[in-house]
Amino acid sequence: MKRQVQVKDFVIGEGQPLAVMSGPCVIESEEHTLNTAELLKKIFSKHKVNYIFKSSYDKANRSSVSSFRGPGLEEGLRILEKVKKELDLPILTDVHTPAEAVVAGEVCDIIQIPAFLCRQTDLLIAAGKTKAVINVKKGQFLAPWDMENVIKKILSVGNKKIIVTDRGTTFGYSNLVTDFRGIPIMQGFGFPVCFDATHSVQLPGGLGDQSGGQKEFIPILAKAAIAVGADCLFIETHPDPKNAKSDAATVLDLKDLPGLLEELIQLYKVVHKQ
Repeated sequence: MKRQVQVKDFVIGEGQPLAVMSGPCVIESEEHTLNTAELLKKIFSKHKVNYIFKSSYDKANRSSVSSFRGPGLEEGLRILEKVKKELDLPILTDVHTPAEAVVAGEVCDIIQIPAFLCRQTDLLIAAGKTKAVINVKKGQFLAPWDMENVIKKILSVGNKKIIVTDRGTTFGYSNLVTDFRGIPIMQGFGFPVCFDATHSVQLPGGLGDQSGGQKEFIPILAKAAIAVGADCLFIETHPDPKNAKSDAATVLDLKDLPGLLEELIQLYKVVHKQ
């Protein structure tokens, strides 16, 4: 059986076009979210790429207690549902508790389990019981083969709509590295594997009260992930990165996305023999 997952009206996985999850890290306002989603839809509509809009209603694991977290569950899901209906886009957002998973699963096409929470059994099971696809990020503290147990928790409630995302591995203090062997290893569990090209360049806590990053390596890591066979990419984007309210050090400038997409698509076609 091919490693494939149905999302809205397309399929992510083996033998399918490249899929990309992209958008601002956090919902900054309704206007900002809708405008950014519209810009992204225009960019992706020019390419044969399956696009999922991503933004979070709450960033619950910010470095500092004073950091902007987002509008919260109720208002955030209202805005995401508006994006979904007005722009006809599939939607992805993070969830942090079993109760949030239940509510978000009614609105979003994909609900995402943050890397730090990927071993939380109750959260995984609650997410698995929803109607949504589950995108679970590999914890920075886990080996690729440890994700098999995570997948089994979701499968235990009958949900086979799973995507696994690599976002780097802890390497010393305030640094992450990517071991690209992890992509084919996790594909061996039978589900599509995504690569998070923006969080993988993060320097956790590198700026003291916030994470730093090396965004110049986003294109390099994204292309490397495609070269080893990743089925999907996760790339946070923003029209004004310097003023982004979350992950400003690692978010990709929207103006740099079209050129990068051209390279990624060509590479994907070669690797996947399309």
